[in-house]
Amino acid sequence: MPADTAAESLARLAAERVDHRFKGLPPDADGLTVGELAAQRRNLFTGGFATPVLALSAERLEHNLRLMETYAARHGLAFAPHGKTSMAPQLFQRQIEHGAWGITLAVPHQVRVARAFGTRRVFLANELVDAAALRWISAELDADPDFRFICYVDSVRGVELMDAALRGAARPVDVVIELAAGEGARTGVRTEAQCAAVADAVAATRTLRLVGVAGYEGEVPEADPERVTAWLRRLVALAADFDKAGRFAGLDEIVVSAGGSAWFDAVAEVFAEIPELSRPVLKLLRSGAYVSHDDGHYRKLTPFNRVPEEGALEPAFRLWAQVVSRPSAEQAFVNAGKRDAAYDLDLPFAQAIRRDGAERPATGVSVTALSDQHAWLSTTPEADLEVGDWVGLGLSHPCTSFDKWQLIPVAEADGTVVDYVRTFF
Repeated sequence: MPADTAAESLARLAAERVDHRFKGLPPDADGLTVGELAAQRRNLFTGGFATPVLALSAERLEHNLRLMETYAARHGLAFAPHGKTSMAPQLFQRQIEHGAWGITLAVPHQVRVARAFGTRRVFLANELVDAAALRWISAELDADPDFRFICYVDSVRGVELMDAALRGAARPVDVVIELAAGEGARTGVRTEAQCAAVADAVAATRTLRLVGVAGYEGEVPEADPERVTAWLRRLVALAADFDKAGRFAGLDEIVVSAGGSAWFDAVAEVFAEIPELSRPVLKLLRSGAYVSHDDGHYRKLTPFNRVPEEGALEPAFRLWAQVVSRPSAEQAFVNAGKRDAAYDLDLPFAQAIRRDGAERPATGVSVTALSDQHAWLSTTPEADLEVGDWVGLGLSHPCTSFDKWQLIPVAEADGTVVDYVRTFF
């Protein structure tokens, strides 16, 4: 897709009409375009927004984008953040503007979304064996010489299925061998000998081109720094062995890729050790959760806890809900539940209370359970909580926070809403 068409596609998001599809937005905004509503710069707390409403911090979002741009550049890494986290083309574009090589995705639908909004480089962190999807990818490659697409292969059978679906394609599909993170891990080829067999199968086709090796260190069983580092060194050694065997002849560059959101410091360290190969190496990091970070899972796991001198990510999400019941001194209920908040890794965290325009810490308030449309709150004697109060909740796991909201206000620290992020799940 040409750059001007991509810009036009993103601009069309601002022309979308606000209506009942988008929860939390002001009811009196119905009929306005998203752009018109953003131009009003309404306040999240006084501008008619209805609870529950999820908001992104404008300042923290920008901070996280800049931090990972700087980190990748400092360590000589190309960066293809995983787009499944947000599935928000506006954020894809901002990530690319902040130095990203391209966007990582997981399934064909996500690639279609990215291409609809002009993403030029896609790394698909999955083996793709769906014939209809492969034919569509092939047509995209044939129609756009600037489109770069790379995906995993992890079996001879997968290579055979891909080859059958791609017969007649003008451009081969670039593939990387996925090295499994260990026995009992998720996908990927288990042994180096099997990797060689898959590589041989690729070489026997005209429809596929082997361009490197990749994997996901987050699946290393009983992961710790030693085990993760050992697996990453296996991945680097595999690339070196393939190169020595001449498997990358004719390429402009060799792709070596890894990197989730928990061990990118180990990836940076080991990828710095990659020996000189016959071609330049594209050291591709794929961490995605950084864009919003969180108040739970990734707050605990982020590598910046181990390397604080490199900076710190900031949680950019807050879900605002309202107290709708206070049946006892020990219990309260707010009007946000499983339909609104991530809960697969941790329950939400009560962080702030707003009443009459004043905000204070949610002292003595904790979330103990979620129903479909309610959060159960436990309150201690020091909790000052009344029906009607707004409660700000921190969330754990960005990937299952974004997917519950189609249009997310982006608010500055004083509550001024300056933009709206559209998601496509």
